[in-house]
Amino acid sequence: MGVKKTVTLLLSSILLLTVAGCGGGNNSGNAGASAPAAGNSTAAPEASAAATDAPKALTPVKIALDWTPNTNHTGLYAAKELGYYAEEGLDVEIVQPGAAGADTMVTSGEAQFGISAQEALTLARLQDVPLVSIAAIIQHNTSGFAAPKDRNIKTPKDFEGKTYGGWGSPAEEAAMKAIMDPEGGDVSKVKLVNIGEADFFTAVKRDIDFAWIFYAWTGVEAELRGEPLDMLYLKDYAPQLDYYTPVLTTSEKEIAEHPEVVKAFLKATSKGYQYAIDNPEEAATVLSDAVPDLDPKLVLASQKWLSPKYKDDAPRWGEQKLEIWKNYADWMYGLKLLDKPLDAESTFTNEFLPEQ
Repeated sequence: MGVKKTVTLLLSSILLLTVAGCGGGNNSGNAGASAPAAGNSTAAPEASAAATDAPKALTPVKIALDWTPNTNHTGLYAAKELGYYAEEGLDVEIVQPGAAGADTMVTSGEAQFGISAQEALTLARLQDVPLVSIAAIIQHNTSGFAAPKDRNIKTPKDFEGKTYGGWGSPAEEAAMKAIMDPEGGDVSKVKLVNIGEADFFTAVKRDIDFAWIFYAWTGVEAELRGEPLDMLYLKDYAPQLDYYTPVLTTSEKEIAEHPEVVKAFLKATSKGYQYAIDNPEEAATVLSDAVPDLDPKLVLASQKWLSPKYKDDAPRWGEQKLEIWKNYADWMYGLKLLDKPLDAESTFTNEFLPEQ
């Protein structure tokens, strides 16, 4: 889940396509009203009133996930299944990203909204891709390097002499170096192996010692399997790596042409995540019912772990800070992993979040 797809998207070339507008409209017809009789002065007002009372058609909206459904996405499913989107006049379809990825689906207009991450959006904006982050799904980075306890990796310095399983991104070694250097570690002493999409649990039994995971899913699954991990969270060792992952995105065109849709979508989505914050067990049931292929035990355990972290210390769910966007981009630029500084202020907005 999550990190592999995120960094794959980060390093992918994102297509620059014209964004299509969000469709929709009102159903002004009145199927149940009969035509007024000629000369009947009261019939027309009655028909008019009936037409006014006719239900409005919901605006169709599509959101593309970043990966297969998991507890990062619970608020979306809660908003859909509990009717919060319908209350805001939206008919929301939640789809998986496919080969193109959520970022490309949003920039092309195939989806009005998507799930991405700060890493991917930082590179996208520097390639002039008109994506904007409109909410942080989780307030702090819950990813890090994980190893089975028998590998005895207790600090970043312990990476030395061990084998790391990744997917060949320069960002991986950079992140590893960022947390090893302050501990006196030498990243050149780590053996890097590309494991692609291999399953973490299979890979650590086969040919690697540690990998980069999101604890909310893979770490919790390890607990349920009785295979405890040593987890070194990036944010605990390097403040610049406490970035937003994942985030909700839309396009600049969607914001310009349909701001009311963006506002309605975020109002309902915020309500969905607040439901998951307040009711983790019930929210887990909502997700499991909506996506029956998921392991309900894993969903429940993951939801209990993650629910308090959606909002955490922020004044409201979804709030983003300029310094978080700037710190990560400045760090990447300093390592020459970015060609130029990021205009962080244009990369995200809190404008469409509901008031506290």
